[in-house]
Amino acid sequence: MTEYINWNGKIVEKDVFHISPDNRSFRYGDGFFETMKVVDGNILLAAFHITRFFSSLQLLSFDVPALFTPEYITSQVQNLVIKNKHSSFARVRLMVYRGNGGLYDPENLHPNFVIQSWPLEKTSKELNTNGLNIDIYTEARKTSDSFSMVKSNNYLGYAMAALWAKKNKLNDCLLLNAYDDICDSTVANIFIVENNIIKTPAVAEGCINGVARAYLIECCKKDDIAIMETTISAQDVLNASEVFLTNAIAGIKWVKQLGECRFNSPSVALQLHNDYMKNRR
Repeated sequence: MTEYINWNGKIVEKDVFHISPDNRSFRYGDGFFETMKVVDGNILLAAFHITRFFSSLQLLSFDVPALFTPEYITSQVQNLVIKNKHSSFARVRLMVYRGNGGLYDPENLHPNFVIQSWPLEKTSKELNTNGLNIDIYTEARKTSDSFSMVKSNNYLGYAMAALWAKKNKLNDCLLLNAYDDICDSTVANIFIVENNIIKTPAVAEGCINGVARAYLIECCKKDDIAIMETTISAQDVLNASEVFLTNAIAGIKWVKQLGECRFNSPSVALQLHNDYMKNRR
């Protein structure tokens, strides 16, 4: 079956897409991406994705065209999933990248974009029954700066961590910042439960500003559930009663084991899943 992409607003066959070897994203990782879940033609947590999308454009100094509105971006995603016959249940990746040029002389600051979609299997809406087995990757350190929250096209640390996790037959692994504190995982944000308080690394610690993370924090604060954005050490994770991961595709996934440490059954994660993630829109 022919696979289509959306390339700068045009639906074309995937094989048509190309970039120059002078492309700044290819050379320097100059750009960012969004990963979204589409159900019945609608982007889940769309407002959070759109907010992060425009924040990333501004932070990375792109010249934002007038046609780049929330409605335009949403319609570009929807047009593609319809063309690929993925609109019922899909994973979508929207990548934005700078054009050609050297480090000091970009041709322009105009954002190019390419959107891809893949079908997702309809899985159970229940929390995962097989807890994840994860560990800590120590060969990379994330910086904690203005750009560390962005899903940058420079994803080397995460890519190496994912290879390490696969090699060691793990479901995922955690990355550290320069201070040896926990940032996030290769594909998700981390939450722990300690003394009935839900904790997650603050954005200042170097984690990705995840959409599911932001949504869950907003829901908990609205309902006066104790939640903190803070510094989390590796020992904090090991001492936690529960550990779970969140991202826009999977929602919440509970962690059963980190290294040799095993965690309790996910009572808090289950409640959060049922109250907020199970039927998120």
